[in-house]
Amino acid sequence: MKAIGNLIWVIFGGAITATIWCFYGVLWCCTIIGIPLGKQCFKFARLSFMPFDKEVKDNDSGVLSTIANIIWIITTGAVMAFENLCIGLVFCITIVGIPFGKQYFKLAKLALAPFGFEVVKK
Repeated sequence: MKAIGNLIWVIFGGAITATIWCFYGVLWCCTIIGIPLGKQCFKFARLSFMPFDKEVKDNDSGVLSTIANIIWIITTGAVMAFENLCIGLVFCITIVGIPFGKQYFKLAKLALAPFGFEVVKK
């Protein structure tokens, strides 16, 4: 089921989304200050390419991750999390869309606070 879900996901936008995230990650990594944000973009790319066999885990980072997450939420994270949450709710209207809605909820969780979390295979 995960393979079919990932295939449908990639065909209907996952590959494009992951490519865009990789592009932004490369742009952010061109500056020294932007490297931490670029790493987060690559994390989003990894999750948005094939999300059905991955999960978001907390890796217990310290104070710097908390500060970075606060800055992220204020500047970008709240809007991204709300967007993914709304898209996930729209997908959950139909029974067929529920698995895809769950993946958008996973992206919303990561979008809210990407620092201190990692994407791992199940």
